[in-house]
Amino acid sequence: MRVAQDEYQKLDLWAHSFLRDVPLHDVFVIDLPGGGTGRTVGDVHALLSPEAALKANPLVAALFRIRFFVGRLFGWDDPEPFAKHSYVHRLDAADRANSLVAPGTQDGPFLLLHLLPGESLREMQNATVHAFLCEALLESESGYRYYWGVYVKPMSRLTPLYMAMIKPFRHWLVYPAILRRIKKAWLRSHGEA
Repeated sequence: MRVAQDEYQKLDLWAHSFLRDVPLHDVFVIDLPGGGTGRTVGDVHALLSPEAALKANPLVAALFRIRFFVGRLFGWDDPEPFAKHSYVHRLDAADRANSLVAPGTQDGPFLLLHLLPGESLREMQNATVHAFLCEALLESESGYRYYWGVYVKPMSRLTPLYMAMIKPFRHWLVYPAILRRIKKAWLRSHGEA
């Protein structure tokens, strides 16, 4: 479910200061009941790989196939020209030491920038967007609350048009389908703990 950005921005997250120059586009949240104590964002990542998320349901899979086809057709997705813009270069020694996984590790179509027990930040770049996915997992009265914040830095004049074109798909199909899959997998694995 979508939530107001201010709820997310009030969270004590490392990503807020690290991405201070990047506009926040979308914030979604789901409640994950149960789980027991000590669950981490890594536990959520283990439930659904990025590759599996791209196939959250047949419609989402078809949308991604179309997007990747168009990306190949127009040459949008070659990562080489964008490597120098990666925010992995902005991480200082303390950020690198604090991350539970080495910054710059490839994670499906993403580059992992930072992983803490309650927060992760991944990056994806192409000719249309320089996007960041911040995930946060916080304990709640009934289990956990999982936040999904999407930040987008324009890559060109195409970015605002591209983001406007895909907004209905992001908000009504893609993100809800992925989050439903995460919740279903959570309930199977951790719901009764």
